[in-house]
Formats: sequence, C-alpha cells, structure tokens
Amino acid sequence: MTFLGIPLYIVVLVALPLVLFLWALVWSSVVIVGGTQIAVLERRYFGAKMPQGRVIAQADEVGIQARTLGPGLHFLIPFLYAARKSAFVVVGENQVGLIESIDGDPVPPGLIFAKRVEGHNAFQDGEAFLRNGGEKGPQIQILPPGTYRINLNLFKVRLLDAIVINKGQVGIVTAMDGKAIAPGRLLAVLAEGHNAFQDGEAFLKNGGQKGPQIQILQPGTYRINVDLFKVEVTVATVIPAKKVGLVTALDGAPLPDKEYVAKSVQGHADYQDASAFLQNGGQRGPQFDVLRPGTYYINPMLFKVQEDDVAVIERGQVAVVVSNVGEEPPQVRAGVEEAALARGGTVDAGARKAIETRLDAGIERYVVPAGFRGIQQEVAGPGVYYLNRLAYMAYVVDTTNITIDWDEEKTTRFDSLKVISKDGFEISVSVKVVIRVRPDQAPYMVAKIGSIDNLINHVIHPMIDSSFRNQASSTSAMNFLQDRSDEQKKAEDRTKIELERYHVELVSVLICQIGLPKELMDTQTKKIIADQQQAMYQAQQKAEQERIAKEKTGAQADKQKDLVEAEIGVKIAEQNRERAIQTAGGEAESIRLRAEGEAKGIEAKGRAEGARILAMGEATAKAYMLQNQAIGASGVTAVEIAKQIALGNVKVTPDVLVQGGDGNLGGLLSALLTRHLIPGKDAAASPDQRANP
Repeated sequence: MTFLGIPLYIVVLVALPLVLFLWALVWSSVVIVGGTQIAVLERRYFGAKMPQGRVIAQADEVGIQARTLGPGLHFLIPFLYAARKSAFVVVGENQVGLIESIDGDPVPPGLIFAKRVEGHNAFQDGEAFLRNGGEKGPQIQILPPGTYRINLNLFKVRLLDAIVINKGQVGIVTAMDGKAIAPGRLLAVLAEGHNAFQDGEAFLKNGGQKGPQIQILQPGTYRINVDLFKVEVTVATVIPAKKVGLVTALDGAPLPDKEYVAKSVQGHADYQDASAFLQNGGQRGPQFDVLRPGTYYINPMLFKVQEDDVAVIERGQVAVVVSNVGEEPPQVRAGVEEAALARGGTVDAGARKAIETRLDAGIERYVVPAGFRGIQQEVAGPGVYYLNRLAYMAYVVDTTNITIDWDEEKTTRFDSLKVISKDGFEISVSVKVVIRVRPDQAPYMVAKIGSIDNLINHVIHPMIDSSFRNQASSTSAMNFLQDRSDEQKKAEDRTKIELERYHVELVSVLICQIGLPKELMDTQTKKIIADQQQAMYQAQQKAEQERIAKEKTGAQADKQKDLVEAEIGVKIAEQNRERAIQTAGGEAESIRLRAEGEAKGIEAKGRAEGARILAMGEATAKAYMLQNQAIGASGVTAVEIAKQIALGNVKVTPDVLVQGGDGNLGGLLSALLTRHLIPGKDAAASPDQRANP
C-alpha cells in the first residue's frame, strides 16, 4: 500500500515522529486545571535571572513563578513553562490559617512579623505580594475560614484550630511582639482596635506592647495568630455560695504609707475591666472591695483572688468590728478638728461630740464612730455579712448568758477551787459564774480586754480563785460550809464590782458544792447520827405513849355504852340521894346514911350492868363501912331492923311468944339478929341476902 506513490510504512515511519512531536507540543502548551485546583508555573528558559536572595520569580524571570493558574483551560508557550497542580487551601469553620512567606523583602531588625501589604487578595496573588513589598517570614495577617488559591511554593500555610473559650473559662494573652512594657508595670497597656487580638496588625499599629496583656478573652471563639499571641485558657474566678472573694492587685499605684488596704475605685466591673482599674487610680495590694458569690472573668495575672467564709452572726451574738481603713482616730478633742483641717474639710459635730463625751468619761479612746480607724462603736447584729477581713476584723461576742464552771468534770474549763480554811483544812469548792455582755458594751469590752476568752482566763478565773481563798482563810471549815449563802454573796459582790470595769454584767455567782476533808466530815457525820438517833428514840417513845393513849381511848370507846349507862346511873343515884336527903330532912344522921346506902346501891346496880357482882359488893361494903363509921355497929343494927320492919320482912309481934323464966329472951333475939341481919356472920346466907341486907 502506498501513499502518493510512497510506501505506506515509510509514510508512517516518517509521519509518526512528526505527529508525536506535534502532540507533545500541544500537550505542553495546554494546561487543564480542575475546579478545586491551581497550577503553579515554572519558567525554564528565555527570562531574566532572579535577584540575589530571591527564590520565587516574577513573570519575566526564570524560575518558579509567583503567579498561579486557576481552574480552567490554559495555553502556554510550549516547552517554556512547566505546570504543577495542587489543591486549594481550605480553612475550616473553626480553623485559622497562619501564613509564612518563603520569599520577599527582609523583615526590619527588631521585628518578628512581616508588615501587612495590600493587593494580594489574601495571599492569592503572589506577584502582587512581592511587587508591593511583601516581606519574608511570618505574616501578621491570618486566613479566616474559606477556600484559597494560594501558591504553596511562595507561602507556607498552617491550619490551626481557632481559640475557643468555653463558659466558665478565661483566656490569658501574651504578645510575642510589640513595644516594651513601661518600667515598673507588670502588664501591657490596653491597645485599641485589635478586635480581641484577632487583628494583629491593628494591635501593633495602636501601640500594643510585648508581654502579658491586661485584656483577657472571655467565652467565645477567636481566630488569633498564635505566632503573635500566646493564649492560655484557664478557669474563671468562681466565688461559691457562703463565700466571699478577697482581691489582691499585683499591679497599680503603690499603697500610701500606713495604709494596709487599697482605696476603693469605681468602674472596673468587679475587677473584670483591669484597664479601667488602673486608669481610675487602682492601687497595688489588698483591695477594699470584695467579690460576692458568682462567676467573674478576671485577669489572674493582675488580680489574685482568695476565698474566705462569709461572716455569720448568729442569734444571741454581735460582731465587734475593727476597721483597718479610715481616718486616724483623734487622741484628744483638739485632734478632731486638727485632723479635719489637715484634710481641708470640716468635722461632723455629732462625731466630735460623741468622741469628746467618751474621752471625758474615760472610755477607751479606740472605740470610734464610723469612718475612723479602730474599734467601731456600732456593732453588727445577727445576719450574714460579706466582710473584707483584710479591711475589717470581726470579733464575735455572745450577748446571752455565759457560764463558767469550776468543778471536777472533764468538760469544764477549770478544776474545783482548792482553798485552805482558817483552821488549816483544805476545802474543795465547785463554783459557777454567769456573766453577760450587753451589745452596746461589747466594743468597750473588746477594747479593754480583747475577747471573752481573755476575760475568763486573765480576769474572772484569778479573781474568783483569789476571792474564795481570802474568804476561806478568814473562817473555819465548818463555818464556811454552814455560811455558804453568805460566802456566795460576798464573792458575788466583789466580782460584780470588778467586772464593771471591763464593761461586763455579772448575772450570778453560785457555790454548787463544798467538799470538806474526810476526817472532818466523819466527825460531823457521827455527831449528826448521834443527834438523829437521840431524836429517833424520843420520837419512838412519844409514839409508844401515843399508842398507849390510843389503845386506852379505844378501850374506852369499846365500853362507851357501859360508861354512859353507869354515868347516867350515877347521876340518877346522886339525884335520888339528894332527894332522899331532902326528904329525910330532920331524920338526922340515920336517914342520911340510908339515903347514901340507897345511892350506893343504885350506883352499884348501874355498874353491875358491866360488872354487876363486883360493883354491888363494893357498894354494899362501902355502905356498911360508912354506916358503921357514922352510927356504929349497934346503930346500923337498929336501922336495919327498923327498915326490915317497915318492909314487913320482920314481925314485931311474934306468932309464938316464947318466954323463959330465966330471962333468955334477949339472948335469943340477939342470936336471930346475928344470924339474919349481920353480913358475914352466916356462911349459908344467899347472895341476895348478902347483897341486900
């Protein structure tokens, strides 16, 4: 096969190299750049040589070009340029791109970062960057989130995470470049316009200083050039509940002489605006203003915050406040006006009068009104106080009764008092002292003695010990025990007078127990036991006597009926006797005896109801004895015969008259009378006959 008379294989052999050349020529002159790519060119021939020290060429220079080709179809002079493709630089949403230029003008001496130049479209136009004087090295300008067509042969790009400050955190910034901090200052002054350190160029242009920055980063996301600014994230200042924050400034104006706490300044938003603090005259050292519970975004490089407990004053307490701030207290009345005049002001008449009155009365001079340095006259009542313990010292004083014990219990402050009596015995005394501090007197008590503990240990304890020693040494041990109330009253009177000097009110002094030596107590105990036994015996004797009386009374009660009847009988007999005596009238002594016999008989009959036989016998015997004493035996016989005759028991005229010639009638009559009428003469007499002769 031929082509134009030339064998085809020859045509192929000749045309193929030409085709390949033409293909290579076309291939080298056409550059296709993808949608997310750029092409970096390198000029190989026919151009000017780059200046000394340059590594990136301009358009007419041989070398790697500063310019790039964007996405699309591009035609180049064949074999003059070589193209290398690379991907776009993508800065994420929470990222920042830091740029370092590989080529450019040198950075002036003393500077770290290259100056910012215009026209390079965020480093996407390398030629404009170099043409406009871009400098070699770290660039102060950064890349915000986005997609960039950057020549990575000219610019080195580092993608870093943005600075994220979470809630409850704070960012402390240190600048790596800028002006020097003024001598004596700890932190750099505030530079305006840098948008929270996100515009490094503005920071440097506006006088930003190198070193720790006074401004901090609060919660948020920041795109900061970390080559220019070092950011340290730390926790914010949190003051919990029931706490107070005490602040110490590490920078500021020096404290005046004799001042311990810095003066209060306004406008610093609880120390969160450090620049305003310094501009408004904030002083270095402990601050007067405190932080209450909450979260504060404070620069810890300027302010040191220390937590402290709030001051809690319970019910029954007051706080005596000692102020470390304020005017010096006047020492004399004239000093008040002198101090005011020295300040170029006047003296409050009320304050002057109050101070003068206290000084005249001899009250402690360091108790002062509000506004003066010293112990404040006004106390703080029950409540919660956010107290600055650097500026104010609070002494809590109980205003309720305070009890001090001297006994052998382990929980008490003092042991029992050991004293010696006048007669040489050691006495153990347990004492209880109750005191009270009135709220209005609490400042003066603190000024006088310092605290309740000092009062107890250095005043009350020695005073009570000495008082009881003196009292015990002037009396015997037993008298001390027996005169306990008097000794207690003496101690109370002495203590009351002494405590008034310390502005403390005495409630009472009580002697709880007095312990005497065992040998003395044994003697006393034996004596008391003996007295008690004697009293017991007397009581027993009295009880027995009362028991006898009771039993007698009981017996009488049991026989009360008989006694009543007997008494009634006696009264009747007495009445009858009186009547018989009156009736007998002139019957002389015989009728009286008969009446007495009848009375005795009636009385015996009445008693016979209880003991009839005995009573009747006694009455009969007593009647005969009385008759015998009164008229004799013959008289009694005659009376009895007469009575029997009157009763008809004896016949005067016998039924049979017996007469004897020998005159024995008298003897027979005597025998009859003896047999029948005289008691005791006839053993065969009946009881009725003996009872009723």
